[in-house]
Amino acid sequence: MTDIVTVRGDITEAAVDAVVNAANSTLLGGGGVDGAIHRGGGPEILAECRAVRRDRYPDGLPTGQAVATTAGRLPARWVIHTVGPVYAKREDRSALLASAYATSLAVADELGALSVAFPAISAGIYGWPMPDAARIAVQTVRESGTKVEQVRFVLFSLDALTAFEAAVAD
Repeated sequence: MTDIVTVRGDITEAAVDAVVNAANSTLLGGGGVDGAIHRGGGPEILAECRAVRRDRYPDGLPTGQAVATTAGRLPARWVIHTVGPVYAKREDRSALLASAYATSLAVADELGALSVAFPAISAGIYGWPMPDAARIAVQTVRESGTKVEQVRFVLFSLDALTAFEAAVAD
């Protein structure tokens, strides 16, 4: 059974096997978690992301999918990049958000990662309401059947931490 932990902190400092990046489909860096991971990990991450784009995803990584690269200078061994959906009131994209978590865990299993740190995917600039994002994240991890022993939700804000703590308690 996977142990689910919530902490407030900086995901780039997480001492885990794999850190999940809330990436955009270009895989070339951006703002928020994505920018922090690219800055903290250094140019090795960007170089591998460019190779992934060239060799596997020339049109960009599809929403809900995940791919791994080196973690460069981060304490983690790998970065698992996933693209969460942009929140939309008129269209239920919950399955895509769940897929971002599930495919990240599948990649972690392929790598043999036993500890994984996740941010609150899609709950920043992509606008997903934090309580619902937390519910989907925790439910997906619980139902995943992953071999990962510990999933750590590393959350930057107190609001995010509170929402994820509530989801774990349910």
